[in-house]
Amino acid sequence: MIDDPTAAAVPASPRRRHTLGWLVVLFVLVLAGLGGWQGWRWWQGQQARQHAAEARALQHLEGVEQQIEALRQSQRASSQRIQDAAATNRVLREEILGIGQRNALLEDTVAKLADPDRHGAQALRLDEIELLLSQGQQRWVVAGDLDGARRAYALAATVLQGVDSPGALNLRQSLEQERAALDALGDGPQVQLQARLEQFSGQLAQLPQQAGGTPAAPPAWWQRLLSPLVQVRASSDVLPVARGERGAAQDALQIELTLARAAAERGDGAGYRLALQRVDTWMSRLWPDSPQLRQRRAELAALQQIALRPQIPELGSTLQQLRSMRDGRSS
Repeated sequence: MIDDPTAAAVPASPRRRHTLGWLVVLFVLVLAGLGGWQGWRWWQGQQARQHAAEARALQHLEGVEQQIEALRQSQRASSQRIQDAAATNRVLREEILGIGQRNALLEDTVAKLADPDRHGAQALRLDEIELLLSQGQQRWVVAGDLDGARRAYALAATVLQGVDSPGALNLRQSLEQERAALDALGDGPQVQLQARLEQFSGQLAQLPQQAGGTPAAPPAWWQRLLSPLVQVRASSDVLPVARGERGAAQDALQIELTLARAAAERGDGAGYRLALQRVDTWMSRLWPDSPQLRQRRAELAALQQIALRPQIPELGSTLQQLRSMRDGRSS
């Protein structure tokens, strides 16, 4: 029997084609895997470069913020140094003005000492100065009469101009300081306090009547029917003072404000503070809690802390120097 070579090769051809197809698919998968791996590495590099750029930008931003903060601190330090220098300049200017004033008083005293006809009435003038200084001090301390105290001190300064004693120089300078302290009070604490109380009284009319700041709804028919016996209100709108009694309560509050003004006018600090405490009590009863009410009550607390007769450290120093000078001469 003779073998045909063509007959044996025919079945092997499909198998090779199938194997070749799997090799092509495997090659494509390998290429796809290599491409994906390279793409993933490229994406990771991009992310790393992006994070590095963000870190550098953040570091640069922090550096800029630190520089800005350093500049701000330097600016604040410079401002503080400028303020200190300005305060030092003011102190030096005041000292120079005081030295100039003292030199002028010294020249005036020397010129008066050269005149021998001015020594006879000095004792009488010193007595008059002492009387005027005592009156001026008592007018402010006892009666709170600021204008009367200023007039008394002005008369004392006029009389002191005719005294030729060497010790009058210190008296004049001390008297000028006392007059400057009195002038610094302006119209006086009573006048300023009366204006603030008047303004405070006018602001009370602007306080809201309801807790929520909205007008109350009209009562129902059964509420109007039972109003002589029972009053029904919402819990947010209940006030310690009934509506029918608000007029009398507001009149009582105005009376307390008038008592506070009268106490301030006569210098009664205890009565003034008690009247304002009663005003605070009426306010809490007349109006519900609100930001406006808290602001008014804070202003009322500030008004209670105001001194009706502020202490003046310089007051009485000239009188004390005058008495010490005269006691030294007597001894």
